[in-house]
Amino acid sequence: MPHARQTLAARFVASSGTEADESAASSSLRVNTMRRLLTVLAIGLVVTTGVAACSSSATTASPSSPATAQPPVAPETAAPGDIPDTQVYVPWSPSGGGFTVKVPEGWSRLAQGSATIFTDKFNSVRIERVAASTAPTVNSVRSAEIPAIQRGAAGFSLKRVTVVPRKGGSAVLAEYRADSAPDQVTGKSVALDVERYVFFKQGSEVVLTLSGAVGADNVDPWRIVTDSFRWA
Repeated sequence: MPHARQTLAARFVASSGTEADESAASSSLRVNTMRRLLTVLAIGLVVTTGVAACSSSATTASPSSPATAQPPVAPETAAPGDIPDTQVYVPWSPSGGGFTVKVPEGWSRLAQGSATIFTDKFNSVRIERVAASTAPTVNSVRSAEIPAIQRGAAGFSLKRVTVVPRKGGSAVLAEYRADSAPDQVTGKSVALDVERYVFFKQGSEVVLTLSGAVGADNVDPWRIVTDSFRWA
C-alpha cells in the first residue's frame, strides 16, 4: 500500500508539470499573436497618416497654382498717326483773305513759300493759293500737276484722280503715296498717304494737301477739313 501511494503521487506530480508546461506555452502563443497584431495595426496607421498628409499637401497647393490665372487685357491704343476723335478744329484764313478752312487746333504752324503748313507727328495740312486761268480737270491734273509732284517726291505712287463734291464746292482730288522728308534726327522717312484737293474760283486755285502715315485712319478728320472750305 505505501508503494501504491507513492506511485499515485508521482503520477500526480508529473501530470501537474505537464499541464503547467502546456499553460505556459499557450500564454506565450497568445502574447506573440497580440504583438504581431499590434505591429500590423501600427504599420497601417503610419501608412494611412502618410497618405492623408500627402493628399492634404496636394489639396492645399492647388489653389495657389498659377495655371488658371488669366493674363491682363492690354488697353486699346490708337495707331501711330491717327488723329483722335476728340480733336478740335478752328477756322483759319490767310492774311489776304479770300477763303476760310478749319484746321486742327494746337498743331504746329510754319510758312513754306506761299504755302502755310500745319503739322503734328506724321500728319500735315498744307494750304496754298495760286493763280490759275482755267478750272482744273482730271486730265489737266494728271498731265501737268502729277508729273511735277512725282519729280519732287521720293517713293511716289499714284492711286487715282477724281472729282469729288464738298460742301464748299467740287474739287479735283489726287490720291497718291510718297515718302516724307527725312527726319532731322534719325534721317529716316515715313511712307505717307496723301490727298490733294484743288478748289477753283474766278482765276484762283486753293490747294489743300492732307497727308498722314500709311495705315492711319484719318478719313473723318480729312473730311472735316475739306468740308469746311469756303470761298469768302
